[in-house]
Amino acid sequence: MGWLVRFILFSILITLVVRAVMKFFGGVVEGASGPRRTSIPAAAKMVKDPVCGTYVVKERALVASRGDETAWFCSPECQQAWQRR
Repeated sequence: MGWLVRFILFSILITLVVRAVMKFFGGVVEGASGPRRTSIPAAAKMVKDPVCGTYVVKERALVASRGDETAWFCSPECQQAWQRR
């Protein structure tokens, strides 16, 4: 019975060590491959939705104008709420 407990604990230890080593080398490979590319540029201009206050990347925001006023929105619901005012 004692050998079974030792075998299970040893198996768990080996599993944890192998996972840690794989995660370490995965990070090394990822770091060596250069910076990650994101879909949003680092210098993206953010605008604030006037209805809900959410900040949105300007190039992806919905736009509406009313007279000389232009506003950017995170969703069609916010855009419609602003237009109804």
